[in-house]
Amino acid sequence: MGLDELGAWLEENKLHTCHVFTVDDLEYLRRGGRVSKTAAVAGSILGIKPILHVDNEGHLIPLGKVRGRRQSLDKLIELIKERCGEWDNNEVCICHGDCIDDANYCADKMRSLFGKNIKVNICYTGAVIGAHSGPGTIALFFMGNHR
Repeated sequence: MGLDELGAWLEENKLHTCHVFTVDDLEYLRRGGRVSKTAAVAGSILGIKPILHVDNEGHLIPLGKVRGRRQSLDKLIELIKERCGEWDNNEVCICHGDCIDDANYCADKMRSLFGKNIKVNICYTGAVIGAHSGPGTIALFFMGNHR
């Protein structure tokens, strides 16, 4: 694909690049001003894990809350099923904040969802995002009908 063709494809598909994520500890969201101290303490005590995404304008949007780490990972996979629509996801990405076992769990779930031939890329979350979301962050990236 040439540079002009790639630019046109990116412009056409930028709002079809979906990502959903969860964090393991609300303290980092509190430090970044995303949740109050009361919510962070209560959520940590109750084991609440937020399900989040960034909308088309770049705002952090909560999609829901679940109790427990495994339930939060399962909810992320469920969101892929809901959002991928007619897209043939033959490649998905997982970014993790030093939680490779959770990333591998998500990879196995995605292979069972999309088939064994899907390419799953696993990488670390970058330093800037990691500083705001903390260790235990899992983000899934895929193509879908809407963010």
